[in-house]
Parts: sequence; structure tokens; C-alpha cells
Amino acid sequence: MTKRYFKLLYIGILLFYVSVGYGQSNNYIKGIAIDSAGTIKLLNTSISVLDAKDSTLIKFTRAGNTGDFLIDKLPAGKLILLVTYPGYADYVEHFNLNSTNTSKNFGSIDMQLKARLLTEVVVKGTTSGIKIKGDTTEFNAGSFVIQPNAKVEDLIKQFPGIQVDKDGKITAQGQTVTKVLVDGEEFFGDDPTLVTKNLRADMVDKVQLYDKQSDQATFTGIDDGVKNKTLNIKLKEDKKKGYFGKIDVGGAPNGYNSEQVTFNAFNAKQKLSLYGINSNTGKTGLNWEDQNKYGLSNTEVNADGNMIFYGNRDDISYNGQGLPETQTGAVHYDTKWNNGKESINLNYKIGAIDINGVKNNLSQNNLPSGVLNTNSDQDFRNYLARQKLDATYKVKLDSTADLKITIEGTIKKTASNNDFLSSTSNDEQTLRNTSSRLLQDDGDQQNFYANIFWSKKLKKARRTISVSATGSYNKDNSEGFLNAVNQFYNPINNPDGSLKLDSTLTVDQQKFNNTLGTVINTNVAYTEPLTKSLALVFNYALGLNNGASDRRSFNQTAPGIYNDFDEEFSNNFELKQLSHQTGAIFNYKKDKTILNFGSKFSYVNFNQVDLYTSTKYKRDFFNANPQINYQYKFSQQKSLRIDYNGSNTQPSITQIQPIRVNTDPLNIYLGNPNLNPSFNNRFSANYNNYKVLSGQYFYGSGSFQFTTNAIVDSRLTDSVGKSTFQSVNIDKIPSNFNFYGGLSKKFNALNDINIGFDFSGNGNSYYNYINNELNNTKSNAYSLNLTINKYEAKKYEMYVRLGPSYNTSQSSLQKQLNNNGWNFNGQGSFAYYLPYKFEVSLDGNYIYQQKTVSFDEDFQRFLLNSTVRKKFLKTDNLVLSLSGNDLLNQNRGFNRSAFGNTITQNTFTTIRRYFLLSLTWDFNKMGGSIKTPQTP
Repeated sequence: MTKRYFKLLYIGILLFYVSVGYGQSNNYIKGIAIDSAGTIKLLNTSISVLDAKDSTLIKFTRAGNTGDFLIDKLPAGKLILLVTYPGYADYVEHFNLNSTNTSKNFGSIDMQLKARLLTEVVVKGTTSGIKIKGDTTEFNAGSFVIQPNAKVEDLIKQFPGIQVDKDGKITAQGQTVTKVLVDGEEFFGDDPTLVTKNLRADMVDKVQLYDKQSDQATFTGIDDGVKNKTLNIKLKEDKKKGYFGKIDVGGAPNGYNSEQVTFNAFNAKQKLSLYGINSNTGKTGLNWEDQNKYGLSNTEVNADGNMIFYGNRDDISYNGQGLPETQTGAVHYDTKWNNGKESINLNYKIGAIDINGVKNNLSQNNLPSGVLNTNSDQDFRNYLARQKLDATYKVKLDSTADLKITIEGTIKKTASNNDFLSSTSNDEQTLRNTSSRLLQDDGDQQNFYANIFWSKKLKKARRTISVSATGSYNKDNSEGFLNAVNQFYNPINNPDGSLKLDSTLTVDQQKFNNTLGTVINTNVAYTEPLTKSLALVFNYALGLNNGASDRRSFNQTAPGIYNDFDEEFSNNFELKQLSHQTGAIFNYKKDKTILNFGSKFSYVNFNQVDLYTSTKYKRDFFNANPQINYQYKFSQQKSLRIDYNGSNTQPSITQIQPIRVNTDPLNIYLGNPNLNPSFNNRFSANYNNYKVLSGQYFYGSGSFQFTTNAIVDSRLTDSVGKSTFQSVNIDKIPSNFNFYGGLSKKFNALNDINIGFDFSGNGNSYYNYINNELNNTKSNAYSLNLTINKYEAKKYEMYVRLGPSYNTSQSSLQKQLNNNGWNFNGQGSFAYYLPYKFEVSLDGNYIYQQKTVSFDEDFQRFLLNSTVRKKFLKTDNLVLSLSGNDLLNQNRGFNRSAFGNTITQNTFTTIRRYFLLSLTWDFNKMGGSIKTPQTP
């Protein structure tokens, strides 16, 4: 009886588990990975099963010691098997599982060495060169065809989902790549294109694409949702010893020239690189990202009440306005020692740029009583020389603690000479004023920055503490001259109709401006895991800021003598500021969900003294900065993120302090010490979906922002066109929105052509006061673009992007005068590889802007450039090229913009048609495997 009972119980349990197993899924695959030639069983081979519909990873395992593998509990449907092993060509096979075919035995999968394949056939860049490791997409460089002396940029152009434009800007999976690393380290710091345009493609083993977490998230292990699209170039081991470089010399009879020298030396864990550029073709050596960072030197109080000094930036850049002469150079060195526990990264940059040209500005200012139109001509020459040194030292103190020290110093010299001539008329074309101004200025700047960051992981997992201290010193001294003659005309003319001169204002002054600022900020951050899914990040920060601004103006008393002190346009301020900030951010992470929520609070004590009048301005600020960030990851390549951020915006120093500046006597700015902070509310959402194997992606993003207690301009313009500006708070709510998105796919039926669409839109509703009347300006812009690109190694490459856009801009004061109109933009490039080592390339850019009510003429421009190249020597490393810039000679500097109640149109001098004959020599000796060619 007892035996029979246990037998029945055993059968029942067995049937239960069998039924449960069948209820879940009994679909499985198996096989053995071997070397096809040597019948070697490849242990630890990577085995992946992907969804054929969207290329997402379903399951992953590694082969056993005999190369065998088994993956069970697979879903039914169309699937892909991906088998990868270092040094072998990847194996890809599509298969189906369903109720009839619940399993598949792949048997012996013959893996083939790439070395054997390459002796028989060229392996084209396809999905066989792609691996997915968690959030990282890895491209095997050996699976893609490259030409001799090709650069990294030529390699990554072949990667599905990655585009590179003519300026070197990289877009991956619909997002801009913000950083390029070499073996995980920065290379020339802030200039990604120095890697992609100069590093040799044949040195690359793998390229990794991933979203880089913030330093704090990397350290704490708590995902804060902050990520930047990053490329990491992993070099071949035998290419980490040796040297390579390039010499490029070009000239033309019409005076244009461009010379560049680069040299790179590698030795195990050491890198030494340098470059030098001398050019008047607009080439500065800076990358596409840096050129968007530079602004005028200024001083602000940020949302936490801390003073920020702008101007300490790498601004040897050219924006297309004027004719430039540029000389830049840099040296990079980094090394590791003590078994990799210590490292140092050094960068030194030196450069100078001299730009001269002419500019014309047409502006329309909408007033309650009508319109003022200003026509201004400017003759300018600006010079900047800069040296910058930065260093980063890292040391791993022990298995739980790290120390990072960063220092940076910059010195600059500037010189500018700007000659203005302008006239202003009303909407009846009656002259209201004329102005002639000459501004000359010479300046010296010194900037120093240092940061110490110490971090330690405590005994409990995810419990950490970190301490950082930052100090900066900024000094800016300048002196110059202002010479201006302004004539104002009476609205009522003489009886004979001639203009009646109302008054004349003459200014002849020497000016001295000296500013000094020191900032010390400290921060302590502590993370505490509350549960497996919930953690707390707590921080406290202390800031000490001291600043001084001494501006002095002197009138001329005798030719060449300026000793009459002008109190009205002089000031001397000292600022002392103390800030405290504390906050708590909760981090929830479970399965596919990440949620961050919390707030930071800051208290700021602001104390400013006018040393001329002994007037004191004391204020206390209390700021709250709430935030909520939600992210859901459907799969490794598909995610949704929604954010809310609230922040205070403090008035800037120039908005608060009551100083008068008369460098433009027709436009005077007054300070307002009674300004209050504004509060910004920003909502945003972002969605990305990328299918690796098909090279298909879709992305979309949008945001909406509105501001309460906003700080806006109040402008008083008199009958003769002289304006006075002052910032004020307003009870209206300005707002703005933006959205953009796109999709792209590689079409195998069209010979692997990539076709994509992108769309965007933005708009804002802005308020200000014009002669005490409220003005509301609404501006919107919408665009749609089609992109087609194709890269066929050693044959041709093609890129086309074009589409229309529509802009609107209208002021409530003058609704009948708007700047609404259609635009069309198109750009493209084409390169073709001919026999006998010839290459021909062509690129063009077309712009059309429709005439508007405000500007009664269309603008269109077609820029066409072309280059013919001939390669020499056995290794193709000597290249003779003839390039033509702006072949149709249509390049005209042009820009239209609208802001507030002002619509402007600028035309300016820019580089036009020229031809350049260049000789380029690439040399290298890496790992002893490549011989250095003879010097030509």
C-alpha cells in the first residue's frame, strides 16, 4: 500500500512538472561550434537568439567546454541565431519555431577563420560584424572593407545606423555622438574629430557604441538617467606601438593656403600626439561640437545662486563671417603606470585667429506708434591669441577609493576694431537719426580652474561617499576707445520739406574695464541603498564667490589726452556671495523601470557694494529645484523617457547692477536692482527604437516649457529712435515648445541604400514692453527632410539631405508686418573611385528663403565644391589633389532672424570661390608590421 502510494505520488509530481513545463514553453535549439578546418571545438563561443522582427536580444549563452550549446524556453516565431567567436567570421542563420517545429538542431556549426576567408573572398561590411553586449553595440572593424590609409571616419561610415556629415559630425541611432574615446580614454579632450579624421582605420580592432553614464552613476552604481552617446575606438594590440602621421600642404595663386601636420606615437600605455594648422580657408582644427559652445565673456548667477564667469573657453573658431587667418597647434600626452592604477592626461593648445570683413544689418523694430527701420554697415577686424594647458591625474588608492585631480589654465589676448555707420527711418521713410561709431579694444584674460574629486565605496553594496572641491580664478582686463557722432532729426521738418536737425551727441572717450572673480565650491554626496530597488542620493554644497568689476570712462580734454573722469558711465562694484545647497534624490530601479525624483534647495546671501557711492545691495535668495525623471526600457535598443525639471533663474549681474554703458549711444541699458528670480517648468519626453540587424531606427523627442515671474525687456524708444532698455518681471507666462524625430532604414532591395525622414518644429510666445505697452511676439518654425545615403567601399559614396521648412514671426503691436515665409534647404555629397587611383568628389549646399512682408526679396544660394585626387606609391599614401571651393561663385553671407519685436537680416563678407592644389603624405610604422614608405 505504501509503495503504491509513493509511486502514484511520484507520477503525479512528474506529470505536474511536465504540464508546467509545456505550459511555459518547450521550444529549444542546440548545436556545436567547431573550427571547420581543424575540427577544434570552440569553447565559450557566444550564442545569441534575436527576434527577427525587431533584432532585439531574446536569450544569450556561451558554449560549453566541448563547444556544445542548448537554449530552451524560446518563444515561437521567426528568430535569428548569431554565433560569434574572436578571430572567426560571425555565423548568422534565420529559423522558425512553432507548434509543429518546437526545436531545431543546428548540428556542427562550422566557424571559419577570417584569415582563411580573406584569402578567398572580400568580406563586405554586413551585420556579421556586429555584436550586442547589453547596452553596447560593438562593430568588428575586420568585417568591413577599408582602403589603404583610410581614417576612422571612413570606417564608421559603413556602420548601420551611423551617419557622418561633411563636417565630421557623427549621428548614431538618431542621436548626436558627443564624445569619442580611444581605448576608453579621452584623446585631445574636447575634439572628437581629431580622432575620427586622423586616426588610421587599419589600427582599429573594434568600435563600441553605447550611452555613457555620468561619472556619479558610474561610481555609485545608481543609474541617474543621464547618458551621452559615445564611441570608443579599441586599437589592435600590435598597433599600440609605433607612430603615424600626415603632412598636408596646399596653396593657390589667389593667395589661399592650407597647411596641416599631425604626428602620433604609441608605446603600450603611452600616447603622444600633436598637430599644427596654418590656413586662411576657414580651417581651425576645432570640431563641430565646440563651435556651438562659445559665447561672450559674461558673469551670471545660476539657479543655485553661484556666480559663473563665461569666457574661459576654446574659442579659436570661425563662424563664416569675414576672412580668417588661422594658426593653431596642440600636443597631447597620456600614460598609465603602477599596473594601471595611476594615469595622467595632458593637453596643451596654442592658436591665433585674425578675422576681417564687412557686414550689413537691416532691422525692423515694431513700436506701438509704427515701425523703425535701421540700416547699419560695419567694417570689422578681430584678433584672438590663446594658450591653454589642462591636465587630469587619476589614482586608484585601493579597491574601494579613487582620486581624480583636474587643472586647467588659459591665457588670451584680444584686439578688435569695429567701425559702424547707420541710419534709422520710420515707416514713412523719414530719417530719424544717423550714427557713426568707432570702437577699439585690447584685452588680456587669465583663467584658472582646478577640481579634486575623491570617492569611496563603503562596505554595504551601493553605499558610497564622495567629496569634491572646485576653485576658479578669472581675470579680464581691457582698454580701448569710443568715438561716436550721433545726429537726431526733428519729427517735424522745415517748411521747405528738408530735414530739421534736432540735436547732436558726440562721444570721445577712453575706457578701462577690469574684472576679477574667484569661486570656491565644495560638495559632499552620500548614497544609501534603502531596498534592492530604491536608493537615496543626498548632497550638501557650500559656495564662496568673490567678484569685482571696475569700469572707468575718461573724456578727452586735449588731443590724445583723456583725463576727465566720467562718473555717469563708470562704476566700481565688489561682490561677496555665500551659498548653501542641500537636496535628496530618490532612485528607483527595477526590471525595465528607472525613476528618479526629489529636489534640491539652496540659500544664497548676496552682498554687492558700489565703491563709488558706498551704496550696498543686499539680498537673500531661496531656490527650490524639483525633478522627476522616468525611464522605461522595453528592450536593449528601445526605450522611453519622460522628465520634469523645475528651476529658478536668478537675474544676471548685468541685469541687476545699475550701471550705464554707452558703447552704443543709440541703445542704452539700465540695471534693475529690484528684479526677482523667475521659475521655469520644463516637461520633456524622448523615445528611441533601434533595430540593429536591419539598420532601422525611429526616434522622437519633444519638450514644453513655461516661465512664471519671467524676466523680460522693457524698452523706451523716443521719436528720434534712441532706445533705453531695462529688465523687469512680468505677470504674463512666456512659453516655448520643440519637437523632432526621424526614422531610417536600410533597403536591401535597393542595393542597401539607407533612406530616412526627419521632422522638427519649435515655437515660442515671448512678452516684453515697448513704450510701456505690452507686446507679444509669436514665432514658429517647422521642417521636414528626406535623407538618402549609400557607401560602397572602393566604389562610391553618396549622401543627400533636403526638405522644406516654414517660419512664422509676428508681433502683436504690428500684426500686419510679419516675417512668414517658406524656406528650402538641400545638401549632398558624392565621391566616385576611378581606375588608376583617381577619385572625384562633389558636394553642394542649396538655400532658398522666400521673401516676406518685412523683406521684399527672395534669397537663394547654391554652393558647389569639388575635388579631384590621384594616389601614388604602392601603399597609396601620397595624394595629389585639386579642389575648387564655391565653383559657381555664389557664396554670400546671409542670415535672417527674429526675436522679441525685432526682425533682422544680415549680409557679410565670407570666403568665396578659390582653387587649392594640395599634396598629402601619410606615413606610419605600427607594430613593426607595416614598413614606413620612402619619403617622396
